[in-house]
Amino acid sequence: MTQTATRFYLKIQQVEKLCLFELAWGMGQQLTVSLPYPESLTISYQDWQRNYLNFYHKALRGRVVNTGKLTRQVDWHQKLVQAEAKLLCEFHRWLRHEELYDIRAFIAQAAKQKTETLPSQHKTHVSTVDIFITCNSQELCRLPWEAWEITEFAACSKIRIARQPINIRNTTVNYKFERRRSKARVLAILGDDTGLNFQADKDAVKSLSPIAEVEFVGWQPQESQAELKEKIVKAITDERGWDILFFAGHSNETLNTGGEIAIAPGTTLSITEISQPLTIAKQRGLQFAIFNSCCGLSIANALIDLGLSQVAVMREAIHNKVAQEFLVRFLQSLAEYKDVHESLLSACQFLKLEKNLTYPSTYLIPSLFRHPEAPLFCLQPSSLKHKLKRWLPTKREAMALSALILCSWQLSTQRFLIEKRVLVQAMYRQYSNQVEKQNSPPVLLVEIDEDSIKKAKISDPVPMDRSYMAKIIEQLTTINAKIIGIDYLLDRYQPENDKKLAQILRSSIEKQNTWFVFATSQNHAGGWFEPLPELASPKWRLQGNVRLVGYGRYVTHVTLLPSQDSSKTPLPFGYLLAVAHLLNFEQSDNLLQPQISSSTNWLSQVKNHIAETTNKHFFDLSSSSSRLKSLTKFSYRLRQMWLHPIIDFSIPPEAIFVRLAAWQLLESSESELLAKTTLEKRPSIVIIAAGYKDAGLTPGEDNFPLPPAVSYWRSQKNPPDQSRAFTGGEVHAYLVHHFLKQRLVIPIPNLWLIGVAAVLGKGVVLMLDNSSNSKTQKKEIILLLLFLLTLIYGLVSLQIYISAAILLPWLLPSLTFWIYIFLYLINPKSSWGN
Repeated sequence: MTQTATRFYLKIQQVEKLCLFELAWGMGQQLTVSLPYPESLTISYQDWQRNYLNFYHKALRGRVVNTGKLTRQVDWHQKLVQAEAKLLCEFHRWLRHEELYDIRAFIAQAAKQKTETLPSQHKTHVSTVDIFITCNSQELCRLPWEAWEITEFAACSKIRIARQPINIRNTTVNYKFERRRSKARVLAILGDDTGLNFQADKDAVKSLSPIAEVEFVGWQPQESQAELKEKIVKAITDERGWDILFFAGHSNETLNTGGEIAIAPGTTLSITEISQPLTIAKQRGLQFAIFNSCCGLSIANALIDLGLSQVAVMREAIHNKVAQEFLVRFLQSLAEYKDVHESLLSACQFLKLEKNLTYPSTYLIPSLFRHPEAPLFCLQPSSLKHKLKRWLPTKREAMALSALILCSWQLSTQRFLIEKRVLVQAMYRQYSNQVEKQNSPPVLLVEIDEDSIKKAKISDPVPMDRSYMAKIIEQLTTINAKIIGIDYLLDRYQPENDKKLAQILRSSIEKQNTWFVFATSQNHAGGWFEPLPELASPKWRLQGNVRLVGYGRYVTHVTLLPSQDSSKTPLPFGYLLAVAHLLNFEQSDNLLQPQISSSTNWLSQVKNHIAETTNKHFFDLSSSSSRLKSLTKFSYRLRQMWLHPIIDFSIPPEAIFVRLAAWQLLESSESELLAKTTLEKRPSIVIIAAGYKDAGLTPGEDNFPLPPAVSYWRSQKNPPDQSRAFTGGEVHAYLVHHFLKQRLVIPIPNLWLIGVAAVLGKGVVLMLDNSSNSKTQKKEIILLLLFLLTLIYGLVSLQIYISAAILLPWLLPSLTFWIYIFLYLINPKSSWGN
């Protein structure tokens, strides 16, 4: 066999005492066998039916002929159980006849081959084979064909048995289950309720309201037969159309009118009477009908003959409570968007496994009649909520996503990812020839290093000898250093050295109007360390906060300006140096200079000068990203640093500052200094900082772990710089550069892009799932393209970092995206449901 059949058509015709079985499939293939019809099967059925009706003699949804006088002493429950077992035994013995072996084996083989031909990623699916059974006599139709144990050969496959009439004269309307309406529409006809209670039926149908429009129609007291029939016909032919027709009440078989339903006490309506309205309803969308009433074989045959897609009926009389139990479970499955066949099988399984002790044999009663050309009807998601349900993560996806979110939330992970990403950016800069080249870096970093301390014969650099600091400033004055930042706290007295330092500071201002920016930081009491008034007056000096930002000892982020101007919090040390540079070297007129004799706070003078000459606020001289944003401030409460700009260590130090040891400064002439610093005229900004191991308020506090990107740049020197020291002075030099160049790189949080990647990954998974029948080669091409797009995104994010100063995370978002793909590949069935 070259092609596995998914549908088989089995016609069973009874001719006198023989039954002819004709199996058809595929492109005209067929197999025919005949075997005797056992009379014992008819006797067993009649015995079962008699015991069934005696057990369920009350509250039946049909008019049942009296089967005899009931005797209270008879255990009809036990008799029914025994009769059922005997009926099924006779039925299965007949169908296991050796003449039917070929038919059973052929169907089982087809089911097995269908499973084997599934793509490897779908092996977890249960293959389904549909068998359409047609019987030419009522005697055969009443048998429980749905209980046929044909899967004894192929338990790995699911074989579903549906029925179809022997005569089908009308075709179905070709619906492809595209949404023609925002919601499915259900018409519920409630018939004669004599001896019955339809409340449970109404509640069950109303449960579909979230996903379907439900309308009820039924008889009312004082309503005439004609009015009632006209109302029902009008409802059936509603111009808006229906998807489902439901009936609850009494019904029965008829010989020539397609069955009848009781719509009111003493009033019935035959299917023939409403065949034209039903045809109109079919044209307007009616596909499925369910008659939760007794003896519906005639009704089902008539409706399928009219061209309806599927009809569910009860072949025998059905007890009111059983009908309600069946309906509730059937509609629950239907509301889960299962097709009508799966829903009916689920309801029957419920009656068999959970209700068989209370309601024996009832699982044998329901049957589904299907038009052979119609796809199975199922409800479609009708609201945005249900459409989005497929986008919810599965259990495995949720677990993986939670782990990635938790990982991205950890500060240690964030630090590691930022450092490694900036390292990759440094490499990308070099290999793409986008290294920032500057012949004259804006900062001269004068470091008091270990050699300087030894040459100056300073025994204890904590605190630093201020007379030595005075010598450095005096030497800088000789080369016309205009802006000097002192990265030392000068809050404690050195009586023997303070006078000399104070004299040098004043002399430098008097000679060339030098701008001085002193370091400050917050003390344990919540205040700020102030330079001694004997050394520096607020009337001619600035003081900047030297606090550095990062993850513990790892410096990674820019020190930001406060969101609002406040005199209580000093501005960042690097920002004040940048402002001094802008006012001295980028303004040609009306230069502001510090004066020893000034009587006004120097910072206030600077702010007023900027407002008068530029019409800008003091904070607006740098990028708006340099100010603390509300979202970033809020993230601090969550122990996060969302959108807080990072220090761009991907720029080589040589483009940021010129390093000069203090001892070299002091031992060189002016001409030698200009040559060493590679400055054409004079250094615009000088930072005097510590470069020894004990630097800081506590020994070593001003030395930080070396960023991997800076380590990379040092390794590229000739010869390589093996030093592992990284001082606060170097960080401040980077900050000055960033404020001057408005180079503030905004990192997009990993958490945000993990969310974006999860949506994209789920979208791709749903796309792959929708194309599950596509060739494997096509899917491999799609996966290859996705892999290439992931790499392209990585390259684009590297360039965006340089061009737009935005850091787009790559590793965790890419990992998130591919985890979704991987989980789909190993278990495609779970990609959209739990």
